[in-house]
Amino acid sequence: MIFYDLPRFFVLPCLFIIGCCIGSFLNVCIHRFPSKQRLWDQLKALNSHGSGCPRCAAAILWRDNIPLIGWLLLRGKCRNCRRPISIRYPLVELLTGVLFVVVYIAEIPVDLRGNLAGFGLYSSDGPQAIRGPLDLATWLHVRYALHIAMFCCLIVATFIDFELRIIPDGSTVPMMLLAIMTSTAFGQTFIVPLWFQDDSVANTLRQISPDWLKPLLFTWDCIPFASRHPHGHGLLFSLAGLIVGGGVVWLVRLAGFWILRQEAMGFGDVILMAMVGSVIGWQAAVVVFFIAPILAIFAAIVAWVTQRDREIPYGPWLSAATLALILGWQSIWPLAERVYDMGIFVPLIAMGMFVSLIACLQGIQIIKKLLGFSTAGPVLEEAGWSSADHLTFYNSERPDLQTNQWPGELWPGIRSGQGLNHYQQWRFGDRK
Repeated sequence: MIFYDLPRFFVLPCLFIIGCCIGSFLNVCIHRFPSKQRLWDQLKALNSHGSGCPRCAAAILWRDNIPLIGWLLLRGKCRNCRRPISIRYPLVELLTGVLFVVVYIAEIPVDLRGNLAGFGLYSSDGPQAIRGPLDLATWLHVRYALHIAMFCCLIVATFIDFELRIIPDGSTVPMMLLAIMTSTAFGQTFIVPLWFQDDSVANTLRQISPDWLKPLLFTWDCIPFASRHPHGHGLLFSLAGLIVGGGVVWLVRLAGFWILRQEAMGFGDVILMAMVGSVIGWQAAVVVFFIAPILAIFAAIVAWVTQRDREIPYGPWLSAATLALILGWQSIWPLAERVYDMGIFVPLIAMGMFVSLIACLQGIQIIKKLLGFSTAGPVLEEAGWSSADHLTFYNSERPDLQTNQWPGELWPGIRSGQGLNHYQQWRFGDRK
């Protein structure tokens, strides 16, 4: 408990510094993941070579790699060729550092010996309700670490999706596996349990239900099971979140393909929501799914007005909705909890909503056809900037002594060892 009792004026600055340093690593992920297609190649690319300027290939000095400070000291330009360095790099570092602090304040109470009710990610059926292997302070910090790792992955996915409209597996799949292992190992990283319901609400609904539905209506208190088998509950909690989180987006994707003949959502969004669900559970993942369109509608309007673009990257808004749920848990969750209190009726409501979605999309298609508008999906065009194009551009910008691209100073002994010393003097004279 000595570590957990450290004062906040010491903990929060340390978290900010750690977050900025991790943000520097996230920049590497954002830069290198899109150049590879397969997951293993994306992970290997992180350690394939040192960081350097994409124009002159000059290695970055250690003092230039200091988060935030290095970019400011360089005034946003390469030390060697003076090429501008994107402001994205310090922005990602700053954002990561701020999230480390904000999420900690939102999830970890000042008094760890006090009552958790009404604070942070509190739920009456939360981990404090079970007899798990961890004490209060430990499972709170383990859950915080798991959530902040998820947000780091969401940062990588968001910036890549904004720029290239893809979500590489390297930003989602490893976190998904980590969430399953962590939930299973510790058993107390959930926010709400695998299943809960209000028996009074369920009994009332059972009385007015048709006879054919009553055999399907059951009541189950998940807390005793979670207390007896915390590791098994943690595994089921994470797997259910993965399946439901990814499944909801996948169903919308299928509906868009069947009715609109085009992708309503990319497969990267499916994997992204599966990753989020494996961390925060299936109930919270569904809430995130319904918050995201509210945030995305403004971006869609702006994109249509300014660029006449009907498509927007959706991954950033799923990420923003996840952050909004975690930070606004005390205001958002009580509204959603009333729905989940209905127990088995929740899957039935979800099925009804999916059927209604298909009916609405089909109705829109019929109206468009009656009005003379085309109902065919857009013609898919070849991507304008592929991974091969990126690598070609990168290689063409690297210095080459033979073609004289971006020549720089080089010790003559290196050219002598390569047999290029006489060629250099013949072509460039005494210039080094």
